Amino acid sequence: MLIRKREPWDLPSSEITPESVYLNRRAFLGAMAVGAAGTIGSVSGVAAAKGVRQEKLTPYEDVTTYNNFYEFGQGKDDPARNAQDFRTEPWTVAIEGHCAKPGKYDLLEFLQPYEMEDRVYRLRCVEAWSMVIPWRGFELRKLIDRAEPTSQAKFVEFTTLFDPERMPYQKTPILDWPYVEGLRMDEARHRLTMMVTGLYGKELPNQNGAPLRLIVPWKYGFKSIKSIVKLRFVDKQPVSTWERANRGEYGFYSNVNPEVDHPRWSQARERRIGEFQRRPTLMFNGYDEVASLYAGMDLRKNY
Repeated sequence: MLIRKREPWDLPSSEITPESVYLNRRAFLGAMAVGAAGTIGSVSGVAAAKGVRQEKLTPYEDVTTYNNFYEFGQGKDDPARNAQDFRTEPWTVAIEGHCAKPGKYDLLEFLQPYEMEDRVYRLRCVEAWSMVIPWRGFELRKLIDRAEPTSQAKFVEFTTLFDPERMPYQKTPILDWPYVEGLRMDEARHRLTMMVTGLYGKELPNQNGAPLRLIVPWKYGFKSIKSIVKLRFVDKQPVSTWERANRGEYGFYSNVNPEVDHPRWSQARERRIGEFQRRPTLMFNGYDEVASLYAGMDLRKNY
């Protein structure tokens, strides 16, 4: 008998979305989150039983009101205020590049093959703040397997929606729009890397990257691109948006490395949102299982 080991980030997976909920996009997305709702009603209860390293979950109000999402403003409270009327219907996701099965899909069609699961991951931002959040989604490697990338595919490039009427700060030159991120193929295929559709038992809020975002929990938060409309399999390392904006401060790999300070502040300690006292920053954000991906690399140079 094969016994599956329960991982530290796992939440109960007994409630897989049934086929009966695939009636329309909103019902489907709502049903994907409801499996977590009963479990996540008590923050302390879930944290003690299923949390990452037994850590306390960041309150939902903080998770949804303290955000980096420059398409809706540069202040931490701007996205929650400015994204309220952001329309996520209709929404399509394109799969392009070096793969056997490219295509362009309505979001519901895109999500249908995947069973959603709940995981508690830390999110660590380069400004030295962090959160512990119960996410809902599926492993990116399942999507990769479905697309059947060819041997030429060495990286996955992700692109955010570009629509200045719906994302008003794209009318400003804050960044070179649209937002682009990338992962090496082995990073993208790691079991921790997750495509997210919800959090805290609810549909993903606009300010948190609705309707589809990426989570790479051992990297700084700017790698976790929001409101994704395209994934492209490429043979060369993509130039990410923040790397293009300031290569000296934002490297492509952006692995959480407390020994490499940001030029304008220390990364050695972090403040968990909702707490006053700072704590030491953990290498790879505490996810030691990814260390083998970077064996032989200089993580001070490839920060």
